[in-house]
Amino acid sequence: MKLRSLVTPVLALVVSAPAFATVVVSKPLNGSTVAPTVPFVATATTTTCSKGVAAVGVYVDNQLLYQINGTQINTSLTLSSGKHDAVVQAWDNCGGSTSTALSLAVSAASGVAVSAPAAGATVSSPVTYSATATTTCATGIAKIGVYVNNVLTYSVAGATLSAQIPMGGGAQNTVVQEWDNCGGASTTSVPVTVAGTTIKNLHANGNWNQWGELPPIYGICTSCSGLTWSMLAHQTAVALSGNSTQFTIGGTAPYSDVLWSNPVLGQGNTQGLNDPGHTLVATLHNFTLAQDIYVTNLAVTQDIELDINMYENGVGMEWGTQCDHLADGDWDLWDNVNGTWFSSGVPCNLNNKAWNHIVVQVQRESNNDLLYQTITVNGVTYTINKTVPPFSVPTGWWGMTVNYQLDGNYNMASNTTYVDNMNFTYW
Repeated sequence: MKLRSLVTPVLALVVSAPAFATVVVSKPLNGSTVAPTVPFVATATTTTCSKGVAAVGVYVDNQLLYQINGTQINTSLTLSSGKHDAVVQAWDNCGGSTSTALSLAVSAASGVAVSAPAAGATVSSPVTYSATATTTCATGIAKIGVYVNNVLTYSVAGATLSAQIPMGGGAQNTVVQEWDNCGGASTTSVPVTVAGTTIKNLHANGNWNQWGELPPIYGICTSCSGLTWSMLAHQTAVALSGNSTQFTIGGTAPYSDVLWSNPVLGQGNTQGLNDPGHTLVATLHNFTLAQDIYVTNLAVTQDIELDINMYENGVGMEWGTQCDHLADGDWDLWDNVNGTWFSSGVPCNLNNKAWNHIVVQVQRESNNDLLYQTITVNGVTYTINKTVPPFSVPTGWWGMTVNYQLDGNYNMASNTTYVDNMNFTYW
């Protein structure tokens, strides 16, 4: 009788015991100091309830702030600074529950304060970035950097950033991010629109290279038999701005040419745009070359050529555009691969003994094909939309040049043109 009386209560206790669950919290850590936005990550399991876990929730200071059906919780809750008691609790489908208690200290917010550029601003390349980072990490900020379209373009050790970031034109998704020494990070999104950057008055720039080109090969030469030329800047007598440049060609070797070339970006330029880190040229896709050209004698003007050249990563791109006045009479375009000119279908009608305003608009496609978009002559815009492939160049070439060229006629009659307001825009 005594043995029976002892066993019976034990059996009764086992039968009436509630089912229970276990909660494993991976974030945040008990006793940790956290930022105001606190991640809660936990998983609940049960060993006694065959029906499984019903729900998981988070209490903070005895208030249920979040609950979700299922076995896992992965959420973030914003808490005020100071100390807080948190409990992650699970309920199973047999009426049981269990919890894990956490003691947390919430400090001031981590973040990145960006003073420039303003979010949504229209800016010019290179874009000025100024930012300061703060953190709840006791050992401070490791570094701060700028992402441009999901690519880390610039970073620097410490909590402050001041940098000029080259980037292409158009809408750009940029993010300033800090990384702390505790493994944390925070970001500030700064979307911007980059307007085209213009290098003005190239005609008056002293950075022009000059070569002759003799037929039939047309390789460049610096001392060319039967070919003469000159370039005289800062002309006032024939000028729109009061500061034009005179280009003259002459000689005795029929159909000889003279090429003037200005390195505007990358190698060899004097614009302060050497692009040593190769962070600017590779981002550029749109180009406009605008100028005013005074023709002194249209009858002897064989060709006037305007080129934009780009070299990067072994790829060469030359947007060659020429007014083939005494040949097919059209604006011709350059075929990079075959090394030939072809007609754009746009007639070249220039004013004689007068100024002609000419604008060439081109684009580099995503596969490096060259798109000739439009030519505007004296206010009339002609749509071209013709595409040609690029060609190969040495991998060490890096940059862009703008060319102006005059071609001699059948008897190399002396020919003079004036150029003013030559502006190159890129984005």
